[in-house]
Parts: sequence; C-alpha cells; structure tokens
Amino acid sequence: MAPPAPTAGTNFSPKILVFSTNNISDPGIDLAGSSHLHYSPRAMTIAVPCSSGIAPEWIAYAFDQGFDGVFIASDGEECSYLTDCSERSAKVFERAQAMMAEKGYAPERLKMAAICSVCAEPFVKYMHEFDAQLLELGPVRAA
Repeated sequence: MAPPAPTAGTNFSPKILVFSTNNISDPGIDLAGSSHLHYSPRAMTIAVPCSSGIAPEWIAYAFDQGFDGVFIASDGEECSYLTDCSERSAKVFERAQAMMAEKGYAPERLKMAAICSVCAEPFVKYMHEFDAQLLELGPVRAA
C-alpha cells in the first residue's frame, strides 16, 4: 500500500508524532518496519511506558513545534501497568483536544487507537488514513 500523494501543486508532506508504548505498541510498529510495510517517513515515534502517562502539554507542544498531527498508539486493554489505562488515556486525549482548541489547532490533528504487539498492518493503515486527512487539512500553521 503506497502512501498518499501530496496535495496537487504543493510539496506538503505531513509531519506526524507517534507516541507508542514500550511493551505493547512499539513491537507492533517495529514489526511494520521489519516487514517492510511502508508509511510516511515523516512519522516520528517516541516510546513511553504507558499511554495514560502522556502529558497533554506534550501534545500541544508538538503542534507548537510544527508537527501536523499527533497519533497516540495506546495500550488499550493490554496495559501491563494499569487496569484502567484505557479510561486514563481517553482523559489525556480529551484534555489534549481542549488545549488544542485553545490554541486554534483542529481536533482532527490528534488521533488515538489501540495498537498491539502484532498490529503492524493496522498501524500502517492508520498512518495512511491519518496522512491523507492531514494532507486535506494542510500544514499546522494554517490551522
């Protein structure tokens, strides 16, 4: 599956920050790479222990620094640290979207999905869909 082409007449290629989790989503993302599944080379990954520990301020800061989208590859129900990880991660997501609204960033620039250790293909699919959506939205500075 090829990544979406840039918008006609531009060289815009969305820059995406991916928060992944050490034990759950990171192995799935690594599997995408080792399986030679292609997604945007402008997607950059930061590993964290648990998706519920992401500070909403980090997400807002990413947009301030020029990232066009942020994707949280959450633990879902498989978190090895917290039984209520999904609920806590959802609250992080909501707080981050509120901060984004205050700064004028479109809420569609933040996505979250549970990615497991064998979810290489679903991760790549999410990245293609998110990349296409961000192409339509344009660069973050236009928000």
